Amino acid sequence: MDSTAKVKVLCVDDEPNVLTGLSLHLRRRYEMLTATSGAAGLEALLKNPTTAVIISDMRMPSMDGATFLSRSREVVPDAVRLLLTGQTDVTAAVAAINQGQIFRFLTKPCPPAALVAAVEAAIEQHRLVTAERVLLQQTLRGSIKALTDVLALANPVAFGCALRIRQHVIDLMAPLDMAECWQLDVAAMLCQLGSVTLPPETVGRLYYGKALTDDDLLMVGRMPAVTEQLLGNIPRLDEVLSILSAVHKPFRVLDSNTADARDVLVHRAGELLKAAVDFDALEAKGDAPARALDIMRARSGRYDPDVLSALHDLRAVGAEREPVMEIPVSAIRAGMIFAEDLKTAGGMLLAARGCEVTAGFVERVRNGGIATDKVKVIASRAEKKVAS
Repeated sequence: MDSTAKVKVLCVDDEPNVLTGLSLHLRRRYEMLTATSGAAGLEALLKNPTTAVIISDMRMPSMDGATFLSRSREVVPDAVRLLLTGQTDVTAAVAAINQGQIFRFLTKPCPPAALVAAVEAAIEQHRLVTAERVLLQQTLRGSIKALTDVLALANPVAFGCALRIRQHVIDLMAPLDMAECWQLDVAAMLCQLGSVTLPPETVGRLYYGKALTDDDLLMVGRMPAVTEQLLGNIPRLDEVLSILSAVHKPFRVLDSNTADARDVLVHRAGELLKAAVDFDALEAKGDAPARALDIMRARSGRYDPDVLSALHDLRAVGAEREPVMEIPVSAIRAGMIFAEDLKTAGGMLLAARGCEVTAGFVERVRNGGIATDKVKVIASRAEKKVAS
């Protein structure tokens, strides 16, 4: 937001004279928005999502202040809320405070100096809340990047698997009418994190669909616990952990009468990720998409039928397979996707199938030591968008 722009303050009251008085005292310092009802206030917030402070009357027809302030949290969760009322009804005040998370409770008539001081304090609280959120987001992004970088270095096969799973999930979200969900995106990228503890030979057997030994099975079985341990101390990953946990549980129909928004998000995201993980594992074993879907359908009660249907339409029925090109190593460009594992002349894996080529990796590959003069890739997504 422009640091020179005035802070937006919304005042809601069913008495126009009160709104005029509030604006008179505040308009020199702030950008004033006004509304004469709760419904109009919510509409104003939708049009002005950067609103920092909301001042609402308690007693209003159709929607009282407690209800309005509670609903305003869904529209602008970071806005700081003040309740201004002439009523002395303690029950109404408690309802407003509990439902709307009120920062200050002011009574009419409120002296101009007290009003301005309360708004100033609310703006400072808004600055603190938004600064903390930005800091947490930056910390979260940095932590996730560090973990994915560790996975890419320690286990490039698993990293390639995570990238393929993430792409399956992204492709499934549109046909299932699921909005963009950062928690699901993070869960997909970190779903293979526990593999960093696996020996290389176990990794090879697991991700290439070979038979696992008894020791392999024990180590693979501990992967979810390892992932949870690694992620457990990172803030704001509770929903990510719940999504990852859902991968190992059978499908259940969510009770819409008791489920809240978080339950719905975790449930839907978990079902998408579960199907994507299992589908990729079957493809890694050599099963064609149609065969993989047949195997998944035979696992009665494990998957959401709607997710399986969408996955079938995407990958097995009329799906336009991405054209694979065989090009010289010198022609590799950033943004391309490896269609097969890339190894050094000594047999060490450089990049797994599904990994996207970065600018740094282009330079590394061109420095030599690759086992082949040519490599199979899929055109970059940017190039495909231009072509279409």
